[in-house]
Amino acid sequence: MSVFRRRTALLAVATASALALTACSGSGGSGALGSSDAKDGKVTIRWSTWGSADDLDAFKAFTDDFTRKHPDITLKFEPVASYEDYNPKLLTQLTSKTAPDVFYVGDDFIGKLVSDGVLAPLDQQLAGPDSKSKPADFFEGIYGGAKKAGVTYGVPNDTNPEVLWYDKKALAEAGVTEDPAALNEAGTWTMDTYLAMNAKLKAAGKYGSIFWNWYGSTYSMVNGFGGKVWDGGKFVAPSDPKSRQALKVLADGYQDKTFASADLLPEGNGPGTQFVKHKAGFYAGGRWVAESIKKGGDLGSYDIVPFPSQDGKPIPAAVAASYLAVNKDSKHQKEAFTFLTEFVSKEGQTLRLKGGTGVPSVKGADELVTEGNYPAHVKTFLAARDNGFANYPDEVAVPGLTKAINDQLMKIWEGKTGLDAGLTELQTLVDGMKGKQG
Repeated sequence: MSVFRRRTALLAVATASALALTACSGSGGSGALGSSDAKDGKVTIRWSTWGSADDLDAFKAFTDDFTRKHPDITLKFEPVASYEDYNPKLLTQLTSKTAPDVFYVGDDFIGKLVSDGVLAPLDQQLAGPDSKSKPADFFEGIYGGAKKAGVTYGVPNDTNPEVLWYDKKALAEAGVTEDPAALNEAGTWTMDTYLAMNAKLKAAGKYGSIFWNWYGSTYSMVNGFGGKVWDGGKFVAPSDPKSRQALKVLADGYQDKTFASADLLPEGNGPGTQFVKHKAGFYAGGRWVAESIKKGGDLGSYDIVPFPSQDGKPIPAAVAASYLAVNKDSKHQKEAFTFLTEFVSKEGQTLRLKGGTGVPSVKGADELVTEGNYPAHVKTFLAARDNGFANYPDEVAVPGLTKAINDQLMKIWEGKTGLDAGLTELQTLVDGMKGKQG
């Protein structure tokens, strides 16, 4: 799965038809500072996210509603087809003072833009009388790198918490008689139990678990062992004993085929296909996994459970997030904020996410997830969001650091470097990149 497709799934980013939105966008200039508004006196707000024409659909209801409410504001949507191209283009625009007024920022990139000082602080407006999205409406843990020194520079659009989907049929075929969700409800969903199930699945000729090589899965496993990734601003995963234990379990599991890396599975027989064909017991992912199941799986065979812990008590879940931010150089700060606050509000998220696979970042919209009551323990997504965390601010503040960590870990997963040497290299890599940033 490409970076764009994975991020689209993880963040539930679905965008409205570019043609439809462009048709109602009116005229607007090419730059945030130098743009000229329409001759009819309307203010043009340019906004951007990543998305391909084939995936565009969910913004139209919001756009129509916003245009009806604000006839004095014209929206000009400027999508970028791939996530790989989106950030470089946005950086170029910010440097040349031609960036949109409002734009999406991924959870792996928000820290850089905050550090660069190119985003408008939002706290005063969020708490003000014109706000439709008060600070208390959002879950603190999912801000990640969008906050710095107590100042908010981006608001979560929506989320997708990382959970473990599991296949009851695959588990039964492997001789597993216990139900993970029932164990979780009883407070006995432990890492030892989970790994024992994985061993039985492997013995039955199946994958125990399928993971994407990203912080959501890796750091959730580290948390499950009681380890730490960052501590006091220092990257400690290679040295923390419990973190090393988690990383060793992952490395051993990848190499003996107990675990499969979704990034390495062939496109025609990828993780979704493997899962619906009962070739794996667990698949780590967000609510978006339901799409694969509904297309080709036996719906009743699948459910979800949080990542396990050492003692069966809940642990913080990793939450994929993206943020809406305002260009500090926008000459239409008031109108840009009006767009932002309505976009991330309960009403805005209801319009954008209804029928999709995102999990709202705002309180009071949980029915978007629970409607239809699928899977059976669908509220696990909400619990994971409420107590979860977006990627660590210390990590996302360094451009490219998350990718560099993932790339180094992939060398370990594939056995291209040994665990001890690989983790030593990882520590050196992180310290070096942070040193340059500092």
